[in-house]
Amino acid sequence: MPKLKSHSGAKKRFNLTKNGKVKRAHAFKSHILTKKDTKRCRRLRSSTYADDTNVSAIKKMIPYK
Repeated sequence: MPKLKSHSGAKKRFNLTKNGKVKRAHAFKSHILTKKDTKRCRRLRSSTYADDTNVSAIKKMIPYK
């Protein structure tokens, strides 16, 4: 079977944990931060896991991670 190409955007955005979960960052943290309160910005800093409905699609996009 030939090599698969990784999705360039996906490999920058997602990581796999040791147990095979997909780790991701929160959205809405790049700009217009003045109207977002400090508590919200602090929450957005932490990483979280991708939803189970999206995991199989993400794993196909990053086959070698």
